[in-house]
Amino acid sequence: MRRPIGRPVVAGLIPLILALVTSGCAETFDATNLGAKTTLSARAVEQPQGEPFKITKTAVYVLWGLGTATRPSLERVLASQVTGDAEIANLRITVKSRFSDVLLSVLTGFLVVPRGVTYEGVIVRPPAASQ
Repeated sequence: MRRPIGRPVVAGLIPLILALVTSGCAETFDATNLGAKTTLSARAVEQPQGEPFKITKTAVYVLWGLGTATRPSLERVLASQVTGDAEIANLRITVKSRFSDVLLSVLTGFLVVPRGVTYEGVIVRPPAASQ
């Protein structure tokens, strides 16, 4: 004959279930510490001219999104390209899960959750001063 689940077990599972339901992977994108002027969009009639870039990095979250193992940084990625008075225009950030990301998440019971973060934009350099 089976013994019913006791109250202490149920009481112990409630905080675990609440943590799983309320946790999630979150990434904050803050352009104030890039060291360069950054705009998310330009007027349709005045599209910026410059060097376009598209860079994809991987963010990895652990313990159902409660912690971050790796966090991509636009500052580190573009540190050598954005120097002096250069600006970043039309910055677009996309976060996606590829099939392999979902598969790894399922196989690890969502203990490890990778996400692909793609940065797209245009590096606009000021015109050279004529002498």
